[in-house]
Amino acid sequence: MCDQTFMAATFGPCDSCGNPSPLMNIYIKNEAINYCSFCVEVMAYQELQRGETLETLRKESDTLKKKLEDERNKLNDVELHQLAEKIEEVAALSIKTRRVLKGHGNKVLCMDWCKDKRRLVSSSQDGKVIVWDGFTLNKEHGLSLPCTWVMACAYAPSGCAVACGGLDNKCSVIPLSLDKNENLAAKKKSVAMHTNYVSGCTFTNSDMQILTCSGDGSCALWDVESAQLLQSFHGHTADVLSLDLAPSETGNTFVSGGCDKKTCVWDMRSGQNIQCFESHESDVNCVKYYPSGDAFASASDDATCRFYDLRADREVAVYQKDSIIFGASTVDFSLSGRLLFAGYNDYTINVWDVLKGTRISTLFGHENRVSRVRVSPDGTALCSASWDNTLRIWA
Repeated sequence: MCDQTFMAATFGPCDSCGNPSPLMNIYIKNEAINYCSFCVEVMAYQELQRGETLETLRKESDTLKKKLEDERNKLNDVELHQLAEKIEEVAALSIKTRRVLKGHGNKVLCMDWCKDKRRLVSSSQDGKVIVWDGFTLNKEHGLSLPCTWVMACAYAPSGCAVACGGLDNKCSVIPLSLDKNENLAAKKKSVAMHTNYVSGCTFTNSDMQILTCSGDGSCALWDVESAQLLQSFHGHTADVLSLDLAPSETGNTFVSGGCDKKTCVWDMRSGQNIQCFESHESDVNCVKYYPSGDAFASASDDATCRFYDLRADREVAVYQKDSIIFGASTVDFSLSGRLLFAGYNDYTINVWDVLKGTRISTLFGHENRVSRVRVSPDGTALCSASWDNTLRIWA
C-alpha cells in the first residue's frame, strides 16, 4: 500500500468475500474498497515482496522501534526529580475519612463525580448503579441492571444523566429526574455495543457523545441520541481497561491503557493512534490526564505508577518503592497537579509528590482492593471505591 492509504470503519457486506461484518473502508489512491479484517490480512499478505515473510517484517518493526527509542534517549538529558531538587517539599498531609457510603451489596468497581461537586455515581458487582449525595449520604437514585459486574459509570457534564456498562457488552445512558420515585430502568437507553465487556466510559464535553473502551481491544466514540458509532479506535492487541479524555473544552484527544501493557494517545477526529508508550511490565489498569493536558499518569499491575510527558514524548517519572509489591489499580491528580493519588490492591491509597517522585503519605481505611480514586471537581475532597462494598470520601 502507498502513502496515500488510510482507513475508517463501518459495518456491511465485504467487497471481497461478501460476508456482513465490521469493514475497513480502505482508500487507495482515492479509490474506496470495503474489506473485512480477514480480507485485509489476506491482501496485505499477498502484497509481501518476494523473499519477505511476516517474521522478517516483525524483525524489521522491532529494529525500527529500537532506533526510535535510541533517538528518544538522546534527548533524555535530565530526570524530573533532578529538576525539582530545589522545589520545597510538600507539607505533611492531614487527610482523613469524612464520609463512608454504604449501600452496595458487592464490590464497588467504579465511581465518578458530578460537576456540581456534591453528587457522585457508583457501580458495583451487585448489578446496581447508585447516585449519592456526598454531603448527606442520601441515595438519590438507584438502578438495577440485568447483569452483574457493572464495571464502568460516568456522570454527564450537565448532571442530568449517567452512563454505565459492564459484562452485558453495552453502555447505557440513563436520564435522571427530580422525581425519586420514577422508574429509571424504563428510561434506560443502550447507546454503545461492543463484542466484549465494557471496561470504561466517559462523556465528551457534552451530553451528546460518549467514549467507551472494551475487552474487545477497541475504543469507540458514539452519538448518544442516535446510538450510532461515530469513530472507532483500533491499536491495542488485548483488552482495553481504561481511558481518559483530555481536560480541555476543545479536547480532541484521549488516552487509553490495557492488558497489552501499552498506553496510547488517540486523535478523536481521525481515529489515529498518535502516541504510544510501552514501558510497563504488566497490565495497565488506569490512565489519567494531568490537569494541564500536557501529560498523563498510568497505574499497572507491575506495582508502579508512571508519568508521561506528551511534549517530550517519553516517560519522565516512575512512582515505586521496594516495599510496594501489590499492583496499582487506579490513579488521579490533585487539582494543582502536584499530588498523585494511587489506589493499590493491598487496600491502601498512596499519595505521591509528582515532581520529586517521593511518597508523601499512605491512607488506610478500606478492607479490600481500592478500585477507583477520583478527586472532586473543586479539588477539596477525594472519593475512593473499593471491593469492600463501600465508598469513602477523604478530605
